[in-house]
Amino acid sequence: MSIAVKRVYEPVAKVDGYRVLVDRVWPRGLKKEDVALDIWAKELAPSTALRKWFGHDPARWEAFRHRYASELDAQKSFWQPLITRAERHRVTLLFGAKDEEHNQAVALKMYLDNWMKANGMR
Repeated sequence: MSIAVKRVYEPVAKVDGYRVLVDRVWPRGLKKEDVALDIWAKELAPSTALRKWFGHDPARWEAFRHRYASELDAQKSFWQPLITRAERHRVTLLFGAKDEEHNQAVALKMYLDNWMKANGMR
């Protein structure tokens, strides 16, 4: 099982596997036809209100992760297919934020990793 995180601006690599953009807003400066991705999963992005509240402020990171996890708890039908796919193939969560440590893709990966571990999948 493998879930990775990568900035959407980085070059595509064969090891990326299934590429999923998890931003609610399309990344700045990129044309849709120039981005290699398998799906744009807006539904997996934090709500607009949560995204604006967080504002990529590292001081709000832990609170953001918990609030985002609460949103994800109610959206199992959107993230469960990623778990199923990650059982056999690599899944790469793409994001546009400059902060590579404090963003929704990192939080989503942590959430999915924790779910898989709690369910005996890792």
